[in-house]
Amino acid sequence: MIVLATLGGTVLSGALVGCGSPGSARSGEAVSAPSGGAALTTASPGPATRPPTEAADPSPAPESGPPVLAPGPAGLTPVFERRAQGSPSRLRTEKVVALTFDADMTADQGPRAAGGERFDNPGLIASLRRLKIPSTVFMTGRWAQEYPAQARSIGTDPLFEIANHSFSHYAFSSPCYGLPTVAKADMRSEVDRAFTAIRGTGARNVVPYFRFPGGCYDDASLKALAPTGVTAVQWDVVSGDAFATDADAVAEQVLDGVRPGSLVVMHCTRSAAPVTEEAVRRIVPELRERGYRFVKVSELMRG
Repeated sequence: MIVLATLGGTVLSGALVGCGSPGSARSGEAVSAPSGGAALTTASPGPATRPPTEAADPSPAPESGPPVLAPGPAGLTPVFERRAQGSPSRLRTEKVVALTFDADMTADQGPRAAGGERFDNPGLIASLRRLKIPSTVFMTGRWAQEYPAQARSIGTDPLFEIANHSFSHYAFSSPCYGLPTVAKADMRSEVDRAFTAIRGTGARNVVPYFRFPGGCYDDASLKALAPTGVTAVQWDVVSGDAFATDADAVAEQVLDGVRPGSLVVMHCTRSAAPVTEEAVRRIVPELRERGYRFVKVSELMRG
């Protein structure tokens, strides 16, 4: 995940941090993506390997399932960053924001979990429930395997939806903040294995969305994932919660960046993002005071 690092409570603009351990911080170049303007289709509740079909028009999809974007140029996997602006539609101008949380765990971190390191954050989930905040959790398959009861609890609660963050949390393009790189031939399998692991916990609210580990991708990875039918979901607001120790700095980062239709990236891992829950407890009432309503990615995309 791309995040703004904090040092002594100060947000370091432009610093980019990976999602493994505090020592994994790397500098790098953020990748921009197109947003808005693509037609919506409606995803089937069945396997995520079913490719989407082009919609007849760009109007919002019916409520029968989570919307996905139509394929991009040359059939590449479409990328969604935030709700498109400039439309006369009320849905596209109202004050809505989507908080998203990455449940990161790489394939080789089992020994660290066995040694007591916590990659989950049940306190954060409890706070989201208490505050009644609809949220989208981007979960790695390895995280679902490590915490199956929590994955099932999140994935059966209508307040949440679970999206795919790969199985191993390895990079889909390189360089990517020190993450190991997935071979092109294995990229589709990374997505399929993660969906299998997540659904294997009993989670039902699983949506056909995918977030690239580290936010790193290129045309080759977009092409490799096209057969899965997922929509890649990025963000327009970086929280800076990874390895942060100052919750107020994280909250300010979000509050300064949110605009109508924003999509915020945060983390759901105690070891890598220890102050996220505290930051959320400040962010939520402030944004509500400003007139914002919280939505899941599927609703943000539908608008």
